[in-house]
Amino acid sequence: MSEPLILLVGEEAEALAARLEASGYTCCSAARAPAAPAPDAVLLSADQAGRIPALRAQWGDLPILLDVGEDTVEARVLCLSSGANDFWLSSIGPSDLLMRLRLHLDRSRRTNIPVQLLQVGDLVVNPSTRQVKRGSRPVGLTAREYQLLMLLLERKGTVVGRDLILRQVWNDDQGTTSNVIEVYVRYLRHKLEEGGEQRLIHTIRGQGYCLSQGMPQLEGSA
Repeated sequence: MSEPLILLVGEEAEALAARLEASGYTCCSAARAPAAPAPDAVLLSADQAGRIPALRAQWGDLPILLDVGEDTVEARVLCLSSGANDFWLSSIGPSDLLMRLRLHLDRSRRTNIPVQLLQVGDLVVNPSTRQVKRGSRPVGLTAREYQLLMLLLERKGTVVGRDLILRQVWNDDQGTTSNVIEVYVRYLRHKLEEGGEQRLIHTIRGQGYCLSQGMPQLEGSA
C-alpha cells in the first residue's frame, strides 16, 4: 500500500512536513496541490479555514483537519461549522494530530464503498464524498449549506416546511432563528445558479421550500 498523501495548507501545517514524513506519510504543500494527485487528507492552519469549501468542491469528502490553536468549546464549534472533519492543536506536540489523522484515514478506507448519487436535473450530489455539481461545474458548500441542500434533496418535489428545516438543520424547536433560513437559501441559490443555471430551489409562500426541476405545480410557488 502506498504512503498516504497529506496536503498541507498554511504555515503551521507545512511546518509539520518533516514529522509527518518520518511517520510514513507523503506531504505536499498547497502551492503544489493543482499538480499533485488527490490527497488522502488535508491539514489546514487556523487562518486557512476559508479554503475548505473549495477543497470540498475539488476533492469531496476527504478528511480535513483544521488547526484551532486551543481546545475550547468555541474552537470546536468554529471548526465543525467551517466544514472540517476534526481539529488539531498547533499549540501542543504532533502526537495527538498523528492519532487523529490515523483514525480518519482508517475510517475513510473502511467506508469507501459506492453509494447511489442523488440528482435533480443537472444537480448531482454524491453523499459519500459530499461532492456537489451542476453539470460539470463543482459547487463548494459549507457544512450548513450542504445539510440544508441534502434535506431539500431527500424530499425533492415536495414542500419542506420552515419548522422542519429549523429542527433538522439548526436543531431549533422554538423558531427563534427562523430568519436564518432565508439567508441560507439565498446562499445556496447563489452558488447553485452562479453559472447561469436554472433555479431549482423554489419558495412556496406561507409553506416553505421545494427543490424541483422547473417550477413546481404548487399554489404560491416563486
